[in-house]
Amino acid sequence: MDDNVLARHAANAYVDLLERRDWPGFAALFADDVVYEMPQTRERIRGKDAFLRFNVEYPGDWHLRARRVIAEGRFAALWLDVRVGSDQQDACVWLETSEHGLITRIVDYWPEPYDPPQGREHLVERW
Repeated sequence: MDDNVLARHAANAYVDLLERRDWPGFAALFADDVVYEMPQTRERIRGKDAFLRFNVEYPGDWHLRARRVIAEGRFAALWLDVRVGSDQQDACVWLETSEHGLITRIVDYWPEPYDPPQGREHLVERW
């Protein structure tokens, strides 16, 4: 498969497996040294284990749906419909992949800056 196909596959699987809470499948998408960043909260998570734990522990009954996925080379961009209860927000996610199609970097963009919730300090570094 070429890089475009690998990146598109990784992006679609990212949303699908996260939505289904398929944690073993989700973990298999990432390089061991994956880096996850949220510019709005100035948080960074390093490593597959910490990123997986962050998602497993994330509170609330949240749901994701990809509105659009664009892939070029080893990069993919997702426009997401994110719902928590009756609240809806759009989010954009940037993914970078390895030559084997594993996700190496994620940047998660939300519409507004906010203070991170308590309880995840053990997983993140702030900048």
